[in-house]
Amino acid sequence: MTELKNRRYLDALLKKPVDRTPIWMMRQAGRYLPEYRATRSQAGDFMSLCKNTELACEVTLQPLRRYPLDAAILFSDILTIPDAMGLGLYFETGEGPKFERPINCHADVEAIKVPDSAKDLKYVMDAVSTIRRELKGQVPLIGFSGSPWTLATYMVEGGSSKTFAKIKRMAFEAPQTLHLLLSKLAESVTDYLNAQIDAGAQAVQIFDTWGGVLTPRDYREFSLDYMEKIVSGLNTNKNGEKVPVILFTKGGGLWLENIAATGCDGVGLDWTIDIGEARRRIGDKVALQGNMDPAILYAPPERIRQEVSTILDSYGQGTGHVFNLGHGITPEVDPEHAGVFINAVTELSPKYHQS
Repeated sequence: MTELKNRRYLDALLKKPVDRTPIWMMRQAGRYLPEYRATRSQAGDFMSLCKNTELACEVTLQPLRRYPLDAAILFSDILTIPDAMGLGLYFETGEGPKFERPINCHADVEAIKVPDSAKDLKYVMDAVSTIRRELKGQVPLIGFSGSPWTLATYMVEGGSSKTFAKIKRMAFEAPQTLHLLLSKLAESVTDYLNAQIDAGAQAVQIFDTWGGVLTPRDYREFSLDYMEKIVSGLNTNKNGEKVPVILFTKGGGLWLENIAATGCDGVGLDWTIDIGEARRRIGDKVALQGNMDPAILYAPPERIRQEVSTILDSYGQGTGHVFNLGHGITPEVDPEHAGVFINAVTELSPKYHQS
């Protein structure tokens, strides 16, 4: 493999010195970019885009051509594992993901098999290895998965939900059924992320999008325990290099100490917590990733720069911060405003890294 030219992102996650704060954006390859929309149109639909190795590589690289980002993230979807389990994933315009065969009972959970990621999700691994080759060592490549709890919400609800009534009913009425599902998903995610690492991913992130809808006790039982199990099962030493692991729970600000204690290298923050407070609580244990409100990107350029400055100042001096949005960039954002954001981080952050 080509030697890595820009190590800022990996070094910051491992709390090594960097010359400036590294930056990437969740959903940086996506609908806010006209070139992405053109490529998706060429593919026909979203999953066809995910399963086309060359086009998935193309959209992964598109934001790097526009912006001085410090990492690329695999273009894929968190629901690839449930799809490989045979639930019949499809997307309806304006309604998000849906499953033809959602999980309704214990027998449904018993019937699903843990996918062999190298075989059943080969298109993802082909994308990882192709992207890694085409990056030519420019920046590191991030692989990812949804958390078991988040994947389970979609599988039981049959798609997106506002109330999570079906999965919470299962949690409280038939917890043994949900634990069986979560166990199968934890095994699947571990295998999936290890396969991505084998294919060339240099860091991995677990997206726990819906962990924040749980109570503290239920978060530990149904979400965090399974993510901790995954972290312990990952092969994070690749050719003598550490592969950092980031956990991101949207709405997880109350539980930062518990998340940091899982053995992960970085904790992702949404925008509902001050990053300085988060650093005081856990920053000596792990790196922090975040945490600007994505809606700030609708603001005028000067307001965007002001917000970047505020977050950098709140984190303070030293390494261990990967600048990011607190959730994914939204489709309506002007790409020029994303550029203002990224350039502000690259221009304003070096002073926080002077010894």
